[in-house]
Amino acid sequence: MGGRTVRAWLGFVTVVLAAVMITACAQTDPGITTAVKTKLAADDTVKAYKIDVDTKEGVVTLAGTVDSQAAKSRAIEIANTTKGVKSVVDELRIPEPTAATSGVEVVDMATDAGVTTAVKAKFLADPTIAGLKIDVDTKDHVVTLTGVVPSAADKTHTVDVARKTDGVNSVVDKLTIQK
Repeated sequence: MGGRTVRAWLGFVTVVLAAVMITACAQTDPGITTAVKTKLAADDTVKAYKIDVDTKEGVVTLAGTVDSQAAKSRAIEIANTTKGVKSVVDELRIPEPTAATSGVEVVDMATDAGVTTAVKAKFLADPTIAGLKIDVDTKDHVVTLTGVVPSAADKTHTVDVARKTDGVNSVVDKLTIQK
């Protein structure tokens, strides 16, 4: 995938996520995670596809890699200023500098953070999936879905969409049906 295509795709995802977040009002852990991911994706300093965001009881954990200390500081600031966040656990790494490349930016969507972003983007683009109520976590290309869905059919559809996302090896379904 060329750099322009990736940037165009990320731009689209950013717009979709921003539109959804404007209407979001719930400050559940999945809602906070989505809000932080949306703000990270919209920020030019931070490369959100390299950052995994998890929220437990309002505590946000940022993990993955960033390109610079400025990007790390900005990611932490974004998370800290997101409504509903009680504190931020910083597990971000800055890799050692490597030799110069051709200047073409390539996104590795095969990383766990990339897979999480792709699944979440599909959820938010699908009007039948309550993307703000579903937490997506990826470890070793195994996606775990946690949250509440309205019906068994919605649960099946949500798991199927995740399963069909590039880079997903399997899906752990921890979704519950709303009572």
